[in-house]
Amino acid sequence: MAETILTERFDRALIFARQLHKDQFRKGTEIPYITHLLSVSALVLEDGGDEDQAIAALLHDAAEDQGGYQTLNDIRQQFGNRVAHIVEGCSDTFEFPKPPWLERKESYIAHLRTAEIDIWRVSLADKLHNARTILMDLRLNGDTTWMRFSGGKDGALWYYQTLAEVFQEKYDSPMVAELTRLVDEIIRLAAD
Repeated sequence: MAETILTERFDRALIFARQLHKDQFRKGTEIPYITHLLSVSALVLEDGGDEDQAIAALLHDAAEDQGGYQTLNDIRQQFGNRVAHIVEGCSDTFEFPKPPWLERKESYIAHLRTAEIDIWRVSLADKLHNARTILMDLRLNGDTTWMRFSGGKDGALWYYQTLAEVFQEKYDSPMVAELTRLVDEIIRLAAD
């Protein structure tokens, strides 16, 4: 695996992400949202990602949650076309209000089936960190965890199981095995 060097571009992306998400918290918690972005970026780097992918990981929710296409254009201007392409590929909508949950998730899954490695790596890291959080929350809070999800318990279980299957088909990474293991454990706990 080639050594990845992080430059001042990564530093600028971190500051940009912190500014964009400064008032945002993880759904249903008091945990600053930046913790998720840092975790996803770390997972991308640990998986062998390069600086553009690590920057895209920091910004993967920026356009979707903080300004839509205008934010995507800002990302393109500041960090380049490749980073913006990855961010766009990891977003399920730029519309506000957002379309219905199931419609967005089905469309995102269909998109993932034809995406490329840059998007798979960042999306997988995002879903892996989310699955880790879901599992921890289930262990701490039980079924009340599902109240945070627009698709409810059944929707969230379907979505993460389907994501794990898509990544198994498309991407060779230790993160895929970990996501699959976590999703299996989430399903087991959800059934209890």
